[in-house]
Amino acid sequence: MDVAVEPQVGQRPIDFRTKLKGYVALTKPRVMELLLVTTIPVMILAQNGLPNFWLIVATVIGGAMSAGSAAAFNCYIDRDIDKVMNRTKNRPLVTGVLTPREAYIFAWALGVLSTVWLALTTNLVAAALSVAAILFYVFVYTLWLKRRTQQNIIWGGIAGCFPVLIGWAAVTGDLTWAPFILFGVVFLWTPPHYWPLSMKYREDYKAVGVPMLAVVRGRAQVGLQVILYAWATVACSLLLTPVAHMGLIYTATALVAGGWFIYETHRLYNRAIRGEKVSPMRVFHGSISYLTLLFLAVAIDPLLLFFPFN
Repeated sequence: MDVAVEPQVGQRPIDFRTKLKGYVALTKPRVMELLLVTTIPVMILAQNGLPNFWLIVATVIGGAMSAGSAAAFNCYIDRDIDKVMNRTKNRPLVTGVLTPREAYIFAWALGVLSTVWLALTTNLVAAALSVAAILFYVFVYTLWLKRRTQQNIIWGGIAGCFPVLIGWAAVTGDLTWAPFILFGVVFLWTPPHYWPLSMKYREDYKAVGVPMLAVVRGRAQVGLQVILYAWATVACSLLLTPVAHMGLIYTATALVAGGWFIYETHRLYNRAIRGEKVSPMRVFHGSISYLTLLFLAVAIDPLLLFFPFN
């Protein structure tokens, strides 16, 4: 049974502003931003131009609440290991800014609101996909895979692929091959994005018994897996060109940005096998830049047809 954290004698009560910041932190805003980066470009591609402005706003709001709900549930469930790991020791449930009960209610409230909101402002398909994303992240990744297998981030990363499907469904009401290819891109991208981070915080994960690949395998083996998934990501991204009839902007971006991403993963691996000091965060941050550029190109290609410049 959860015990609320009460202010100690002589300790000032937690003010509204601090509480508010705690609730925002529960939603993991930086992760949420990355998820939303993939939503809007897919909506533009689905519309083959600019969708209704209010539909974009409604989908972004619903997607943000959905992602925030999943993140809040994750913080609630993982509060026991968050207090041990240096990377997560300042989360609001660890510092006592929020109680477990407050976080639990907040997570449920966001989840319900996101579902109702998307159902009313977009369609039932998008709302159902939002529910599936929350359930997958909470039950499949956080409760089942994360503490049990080194495959955790591979299959658990599926939850982060749902915004692509939600964005497409919000516009069209159904799904075709194009969003599933982009779903595959995000799915294959997640391991080479997250494994370098786990290399950086290997001791943290080891201390709490979370079997991330970097904990159970050597740096060279992790580096090799990062390379393989990076190549697979780029190959999958190129499938969108014939399937969705993408133009030169997208194809060139997929090749150039993808080539740079692959180069960085090879650089990490080569340093690892030579026993040199590695910089895994270079690949981590580079992977974010790669995905951002790729999805920016997803948006630009149909807009060039929508706004002809000749």
